[in-house]
Amino acid sequence: MFDETLLKVGNALVDANKSGEIEQLLAAHYSADVVSVEAAQGEGMPRVAEGIDALKGKHAWWESTMEMHSSETEGPFFFAPDRFAVRFAMDATNRETGERMQAAEIGVYTVADGKIVREEFFWSWG
Repeated sequence: MFDETLLKVGNALVDANKSGEIEQLLAAHYSADVVSVEAAQGEGMPRVAEGIDALKGKHAWWESTMEMHSSETEGPFFFAPDRFAVRFAMDATNRETGERMQAAEIGVYTVADGKIVREEFFWSWG
């Protein structure tokens, strides 16, 4: 029903988010030309990050800016032939402002040639 590569990449992304092995995930399962798109422009971070180095910078920015108290990862949810979605929930505090937030997002990932080539995030703030 679903391509084995799509299943492998989707499960690897969920496993890496649960274990915190994001660097390994980026190296193994992301295209060098990946495009990452946020739901809206954020402070200190562009809405669109293009290329693996920009994506690594985006992850570094998040790690340095936010203190994570807890997080949940649910999925993946597959959509043939080349996409999957993952639901993330988090409780985090902005290190600079001290503002604590609970948020959820859906990440939609597109896979081509065995690598994630695009990710888009849909946010819900609560």
